[in-house]
Amino acid sequence: MALLETPKNSVLEELFLREKPARILLGMKTSKDAPVYATLLSKEADCTYSHTIKILNAFMKLGIVKSEKKGRIKTVALTDDGWDIAHNLEAMIKKFSQIESSEKKDAPRNHKNEKKAKK
Repeated sequence: MALLETPKNSVLEELFLREKPARILLGMKTSKDAPVYATLLSKEADCTYSHTIKILNAFMKLGIVKSEKKGRIKTVALTDDGWDIAHNLEAMIKKFSQIESSEKKDAPRNHKNEKKAKK
C-alpha cells in the first residue's frame, strides 16, 4: 500500500499536501518581520478570503499559527512549530524543483540530431 493511498487521510495530510494551504504557510514565512493579514495571504495564495480564514483556523487549531487582534485589525503569525513546518515545506519545494530541473537536463533535447546522424 502506497503512502498516499491510506483509506482515510489524516487532517495533516489533507492540509499540507494541497496548494492553497502551502502557499498561505509560505506567505507567512516570507513576511517574517511585517504584520500579516488574512487579506494579504489570500491575495498571495490566489484564494478567497473565506477559504483563507478557514485554513488559518485549521492552522490555529494545530498550534502552528497564532493571531493577535488590535482594535479592528487582526494579524496572524507563525508559532515556533509553524516556522519549522514552513521551513521544511520550503526545503521540500526547492528539492522538488531541483529534481525537476535535473530531469529536464537528462531528457533528450532534440530528435533532429538523431535523424541527421542516421542519414
